[in-house]
Amino acid sequence: MAKSPTVPEISVIVPVHNEEGAAGPLAEEIAAAFEGAAYEMIFVDDASRDATKVRLVALKDRLPALRVISHSRNAGQSRAVRTGVLAARGSIVVTLDGDGQNDPADAPRLVASLKQGPAGLGLVGGRRAKRQDSLAKRWASRFGNGVRKRLLADGADDTGCGLKVFRREAFLRLPYFDHMHRYLPALMLREGFTVAFEDVGHRARTTGASKYTNLGRLWASLSDLLGVLWLLGRSRDSGPAPEL
Repeated sequence: MAKSPTVPEISVIVPVHNEEGAAGPLAEEIAAAFEGAAYEMIFVDDASRDATKVRLVALKDRLPALRVISHSRNAGQSRAVRTGVLAARGSIVVTLDGDGQNDPADAPRLVASLKQGPAGLGLVGGRRAKRQDSLAKRWASRFGNGVRKRLLADGADDTGCGLKVFRREAFLRLPYFDHMHRYLPALMLREGFTVAFEDVGHRARTTGASKYTNLGRLWASLSDLLGVLWLLGRSRDSGPAPEL
């Protein structure tokens, strides 16, 4: 496989924590999905305690587009995504969950939708069709998404889907806080961008364990939702601001 260009157009960012079984195969799938494209992939290891980092580093010679960044302390998924975005060289960012449940083959289609969309389109989010999760997890997600969508009016049916494509410049204008990755559509709208959503595939987890519980997710979501509502309420739109 040819080396990636010096300045890639697309940066695929994957936060991982204790995913030694999934990370390597996922990197191979990303390479296949973006073969021929001007891209890089950045795996951000969030202080894994298993062999995740070792297995990824071992792939770097075979996958020239692969970069591996390692957190010294566990800081959560949103911080790992932000670390990746700050390190990214591409103007278009793709995020994928590190457990392998998102199918990288869907990502180029979402990238094309962002590039072909209007100038103000900041994000194209994946919407998991035929989710391969437990009934309890699907019910909790449906309930949480319904409440969030009604209160934030962000049009998002599935903000928990890790497959998202957005403009790096747009992301860097957003306020950072823990769990912000679940509120990207609302935050993009707050900054004046538009958002769109497309159905994507979803696969059963075949290795590792989920990092979230329904109860833990519910508690975090309630406090985060109040914070995002406050942010939206405190936003003031200046309208067009041309340089004179």
